Amino acid sequence: MEPPAGPEEARLPASDIRAFASSCTMHGLGHVFGPGAPPARRGLWAAAVLLALATFLYQVAGRVRYYGEFHHETALEERESRRLTFPAVTLCNVNPLRRSRLTPNDLHWAGPALLGLEPAEHAAYLRALGRPPAPPGFMPSPTFDVARLYARAGHALEDMLLDCRYRGWPCGPENFTTIFTRMGQCYTFNSGADGAELLSTPKGGMGNGLEVMLDVQQEEYLPVWRDVEETPFEVGVRVQIHTQEEPPLIDQLGFGAAPGYQTFVSCQKQQASSLLSFLPPPWGDCSSVSLDPDFEPEAPGPLGTPSPGLSPPYSLMGCRLACESRYVARKCGCRMMHMPGSAPVCSPQQYKDCAHPALDALLRKDACRCPNPCASTRYAKELSMVRMPSRAAARYLARKHNRSEAYIAPPSLPGLMKGPRDQRTGHPFLPAACTRGVQKTLSSSRENVLALDIFFEALNYEAVEQKKAYEMSELLGDIGGQMGLFIGASLLTILEILDYLCEVFWDRVLGRHFWNRKHPQRPSSANLLQEGPGGHQTQVPHLGPGPRPSTPRSAVAKTLSASHRTCYLVTRL
Repeated sequence: MEPPAGPEEARLPASDIRAFASSCTMHGLGHVFGPGAPPARRGLWAAAVLLALATFLYQVAGRVRYYGEFHHETALEERESRRLTFPAVTLCNVNPLRRSRLTPNDLHWAGPALLGLEPAEHAAYLRALGRPPAPPGFMPSPTFDVARLYARAGHALEDMLLDCRYRGWPCGPENFTTIFTRMGQCYTFNSGADGAELLSTPKGGMGNGLEVMLDVQQEEYLPVWRDVEETPFEVGVRVQIHTQEEPPLIDQLGFGAAPGYQTFVSCQKQQASSLLSFLPPPWGDCSSVSLDPDFEPEAPGPLGTPSPGLSPPYSLMGCRLACESRYVARKCGCRMMHMPGSAPVCSPQQYKDCAHPALDALLRKDACRCPNPCASTRYAKELSMVRMPSRAAARYLARKHNRSEAYIAPPSLPGLMKGPRDQRTGHPFLPAACTRGVQKTLSSSRENVLALDIFFEALNYEAVEQKKAYEMSELLGDIGGQMGLFIGASLLTILEILDYLCEVFWDRVLGRHFWNRKHPQRPSSANLLQEGPGGHQTQVPHLGPGPRPSTPRSAVAKTLSASHRTCYLVTRL
């Protein structure tokens, strides 16, 4: 049983530091401000408390600074799925226009801009195409549409597609969607356009994806007349595997498939919670708001700033295309054929004079600041290829697809194989004329047909996700742990300190202010006068030591005559 508090301790107000220190749950304060302790002991305790408090504040400042840097970490996890949505596959012939479909009117309008032709070279170019020259009195059309040119003269899928199968089931051009890219007219399989149901696969491996056989129609390739910016020197198709929400950027991200080969593409999906997840600011730099190609802010700002609109889900390629469309439309008043938006398509002259230079300047300046999407899906690819077709299959394929055997594969040369051979290489000796003939035959064969097999390697996928490295709950936990370790305090101790500060403010500031307002001091502080109910004056005896000072009667009379009700005049000594 504790001894009763002494008279001095019992009279301590709540705002006194000694009363607070004796009851506070913070360790050490009672030893610093408690009564009766030797000064040396109180000094040692004060030094210990200050050192612990300084260490605590240093640790808290470090944790708060680390939280303010907004660190993140990346987690990689392998997951399994019973069924995966098959990606969109976009195919483009490297040659943008067929030579048999070009007309003198096309050369008049598009020759200088798209082919680098001068007007005086049109007749020679038509001869190179095997086409008759422009008739006398030829008059070009008053207008010209570049998109219609590529739609009419581009390679038609009905002519290129020799065979198509998905998971063993036949497919055809009706399963592809036409799309315009910077390479011209292209075709996308499983695009999901117009609400079409997306295809999926329950198994991985060959035979469980898309298998196509294509004829690149090399005899329709345009002759290289002059080296311009987009002159194709190769033969084959460009392929890009992407999600249905992401527009293809096949001229930059597509891979090539060459004729004479069967190309196998093994895919692996990368996603997190069905998406590849990134963090928004301030932990990361990502966006989920689409960029409207027709939206122009009142005040010019960064070209890549996303703006709300009725657009497809945000993607990095979509943001770049919308940014480029905005820039070209603002500079030239039109857009390029492959760009989104409602601006009119540029004419061939606008392509040459404005659109191409503006787009090149934009890419050099790198003015499109498109953040990473907060959610996206990617496909890792592994490619392998074999020569095709074999000599044994050439005759069957020629008969099946109504082509000559030389168009499909080179003829066998049994007579040449029996002739003399080179001692060093083992190849048969061929006369010069025969060599040129064989080279011509080989160049015209195996140079048109290719096969493409795209499938999932397995139904497992990589889940890549960014997470906050330091959450608010972890910050509060660290602060609480440091507080308990160094000063033995908790959240309730903070409430005790706040309560004590309120007591000090009330007693020392507000209390004195209200006391002075209720009990003002009078000039005559020697006497206490009381006026009773009957109007009698009562003089309160002088409480202080020494003789009573005399009070002027005029002052008393003036005080009493100022009021007609009972009042009490109290003067603090």
